Amino acid sequence: MGAGHGHVLYRETSSPVHRLPPEVKIVGMVVFTVAVVATPREAFWAFGAYALLVAAVAALARVGARWLLSRALIELPFVLFALALPFLGAGERVAVAGLHLSVDGLYGSWNILAKGTLGVLASLLLAATTTTRDLILGLDRLRCPQMLTQIATFMLRYLDVLVGEARRMRVARVSRGDDPRFLWQLRGFAAGVGALFLRAFERGERVYLAMLSRGYTGRMPATWQGAGAATSGQWLVAATVPVAAAAVAATAVVLT
Repeated sequence: MGAGHGHVLYRETSSPVHRLPPEVKIVGMVVFTVAVVATPREAFWAFGAYALLVAAVAALARVGARWLLSRALIELPFVLFALALPFLGAGERVAVAGLHLSVDGLYGSWNILAKGTLGVLASLLLAATTTTRDLILGLDRLRCPQMLTQIATFMLRYLDVLVGEARRMRVARVSRGDDPRFLWQLRGFAAGVGALFLRAFERGERVYLAMLSRGYTGRMPATWQGAGAATSGQWLVAATVPVAAAAVAATAVVLT
């Protein structure tokens, strides 16, 4: 993989969070998310504590609130669904601003909004502080199945190639007077997708044969044994946030 293969969510800057090895950030994000999901929805104070932890990590990583919130709009469909629950839910009703809303629906709406938003923000912080290459490297060091990491590696390596191929095919199609934009013109678009799939399949075969001729045996090198793996000190530093989140979740479960 070349160094030029990044992603649009990565924020290239120097911060303590950026300098942490990717595997400790992945584990920290997963543990934090599990703690958030395991928290009872009635423990409102716990979600405030999680929000403070996210804000602290964002400040340490030099990721602005505006950047995070604008990218968090990806969860908008779930937000719309959550807002409908108080009206669609059954059971006990309560009057709010002249509206009779379901109590279970209100709790369900809050549960989706709070946990979904915190999970999205945690994922965005991981993406903003870790390049795609380092994410795959971190998964490799965590002993993720080689098949998954290899597929992700090749997808990253050749994604730009496929995008360029699709762009050239579209330019060629438009230059010949075919520019499908409406439903009844989908036949040309479908034909282009099929041709792109065949070209990608043939390219994959050629790449695979070239790799076999260079000694590829079906497994990538054990990169988790190489230089740059996390030290005990880095694991301890990165464990601060997930351990705090786990403590908050455990306290919320006991008190609720």
